[in-house]
Amino acid sequence: MSSTDGLTQEQRALRDRARELAQEAAAQAAETDRSGQYPWLMVRKMAEAGFTGLTIPKEWGGPGGSVLDAALVVEEFSKACAVCGRIAVEANMGAVGAIMAYGTEAQKKLAAGLVLAGDKPAICITEPEAGSAATEMATTAERRGDRWIINGRKTWITGGGVSRLHLIFARVVEDGAFKGIGGFLVVRDEAGKPEGLIVSRRIPSLGLCGMPEAELEFSELEVADDMVLRAPGGWQRGFGRLIDAYNGQRVGAATVALGLAAGAYEHAVGRANARSQFGRPIAEFQGLGWMLADMSIEVEAARALVHRAARSAGPAGFPDRLAAAQAKVFASEMAIRVTNGALQVWGAAGYSKDNPMERYLRDARMFAIAGGTAQVLRTQVAEQILGRKLPQTRDGFLRIIAEEGAVGKLAAD
Repeated sequence: MSSTDGLTQEQRALRDRARELAQEAAAQAAETDRSGQYPWLMVRKMAEAGFTGLTIPKEWGGPGGSVLDAALVVEEFSKACAVCGRIAVEANMGAVGAIMAYGTEAQKKLAAGLVLAGDKPAICITEPEAGSAATEMATTAERRGDRWIINGRKTWITGGGVSRLHLIFARVVEDGAFKGIGGFLVVRDEAGKPEGLIVSRRIPSLGLCGMPEAELEFSELEVADDMVLRAPGGWQRGFGRLIDAYNGQRVGAATVALGLAAGAYEHAVGRANARSQFGRPIAEFQGLGWMLADMSIEVEAARALVHRAARSAGPAGFPDRLAAAQAKVFASEMAIRVTNGALQVWGAAGYSKDNPMERYLRDARMFAIAGGTAQVLRTQVAEQILGRKLPQTRDGFLRIIAEEGAVGKLAAD
C-alpha cells in the first residue's frame, strides 16, 4: 500500500506484524491444504500475537480495534493462507460482533474469553432447504419452562467440529405458536458435549481444505434462557438486527478474496520478471503485461471498496449493508479472475499442485457463493439503490414482516 492509503501509523504497524507472522502461515499452507487438517498451531500463534479478538472492546479484555484493523490482518493472512485468513475473519467479525453488540454481560464475557484464546465462533444459519432464503429455515427452538429445546439440521457450517462457540438461528416456538427467529448461544466442549449438538458429517470441499465445513444436527438440544441472544425489537425485529452481523462477515469474506487475489498477483509479477522465453523476460510481452496491469487495477479497486466498507461500521460495530454487499460482490468475482490470470502467467507450472497458484484459484471460488451469493447480493444492492421492496431478498422480506405484521402468515405456512 502507498503512503496515500489513509492508514494510521498504528494500523501500518499492525499490518506489518500480521505480514510477518503470515510468512509462517505461508510455509504450512500447502500442507494444510493437502492434509485438510485445521491449523491449530498457527491459530495459537495468531491468538498469542493478538490477532484474534481484535474488535473486542477493552472492557472485555480485547484491544477495541476497528473493523478496518481486522481487515488489514485478514488480508495479510489470506495472501499467505486463506484458511488462516478465514479464521481471522471469524475471530473478529460475524458472531462475535453480534454478541458484543447485543449480548448480556455474561454472554460478552464468555465470548471474549473463548475468542481471545483462539476460538473461531460458528454462525449456524444455512440449512439444506434454506440457504439465501434464511427465513425459510426449519430448525426450531421451543420454550419448555426455563429452557429452550432446539431440533433441526444445519449444513455448510464453517468450523463445524472445531468451533466451540456456536450462534444458532432457529424458529422460535412458544405455546405452540411461531414467534419469529432467534439466536441461541451454545458452547461445545472438547469432549463433544452437549450431546444434543451433533457434528454429523464433514463436507469435502474444492478449496479451503483446512477449514472444516460440516453438517450439524440438533436433537433435543437444551439451551438455558440466559443463553438466548436478544437484540432490541423482540423476535420479529431482533432477527434483522442479529443478521446485520453478516455485514461484518461479508466484509471479512471480501477481504479474504482480496488477500487471495493480491497474493496471486504478487506471485505472478515475480514469475513474469524471473521467467524468460525467446531470449527475454516474459514480463516484456505486451499480452502478459496487460494482464498484470488489469490484475493490479482490480486488486486496488477491491481494496478501496473493502476499506470503505470497513470504515462504514456504525455504533453497533456493523458495516453499512450496501457498502458490505458491494465490496463482497466485486472482491469475490475479482479474486476468481485474478487468481485464474495469475495461474495463466505461471503456465503449466501454475497448474501443478507443487505450486500455490492452483490452490489460490480453488480457494477463491468459494467467496462468490458463501455468505450471500453474488446474485443475491446484487439483488440487495438493487433494492437499496432503487428504494423498492423486493420480497425475495432477506432485507425486503424482513421489512414486510415488520411493516405488515406477517408473522401470522409465516406461522400458517
